[in-house]
Amino acid sequence: LFIVLAVVALWIGITEIANGFAARNVRIVQWPILIAVPLLGWAAYVHGTAAYLGIFAALVLVIMVWRLTQGTDNYVRDTTASVFVAAYIPLMLGFAVLTLATADGAWRIVAFIALTIGSDIGGYAAGVLFGKHPMAPSISPKKSWEGFAGSVLFQVAIGVGLFVTVLSGSWWEGALVGLLMTITATLGDFIESAIKRDLGIKDMGSIVPGHGGLMDRLDSLIPNAFVSWALFTLLLGS
Repeated sequence: LFIVLAVVALWIGITEIANGFAARNVRIVQWPILIAVPLLGWAAYVHGTAAYLGIFAALVLVIMVWRLTQGTDNYVRDTTASVFVAAYIPLMLGFAVLTLATADGAWRIVAFIALTIGSDIGGYAAGVLFGKHPMAPSISPKKSWEGFAGSVLFQVAIGVGLFVTVLSGSWWEGALVGLLMTITATLGDFIESAIKRDLGIKDMGSIVPGHGGLMDRLDSLIPNAFVSWALFTLLLGS
């Protein structure tokens, strides 16, 4: 069920970002990427990392050939952007499926999501109450250092709680994971903001009332899908 939900979310996100690129007349090779999403999820869950990365490599080749059938004008631009979209969304979030495939995968997924949403919650609360010093005003003017500190504190607390209860880890491992995933969640926000600013759009879409598109909700989850998989594998085993 989680994989089905992830596939649908990725389909929506890919469509949103393809429409965003279209605003700059960049044509994303969309259909091969959409078709590859469930294949990547299936390969990761059933056959593991090697099959998952093999299908992604095949996707890159298909993108290059597919775009070639449409002529050579702007071929490099469109192909490069399409591979970027494939790597940015399905490749990164596919690591969540690899996380799910482990013995305690369900709890690791809970931790991955909690240690991403927690960054937004802690950052928003501290930013509203104490935020005065912008982190990167040219990219995301609402992000403050005070908000970042709130994210770190809240994430560390969540990490410690999860690691010593449901993940059978050490408290310091939870604190470390909470800190690192705060950094990568924040960077994910900055990356999404930079993409939108470069494309000249405010939101990727309008599917979530008051919050823009689904990509505006996935921006922190995208990098943390890989980072959480790497950290959980290193600290808790595969």
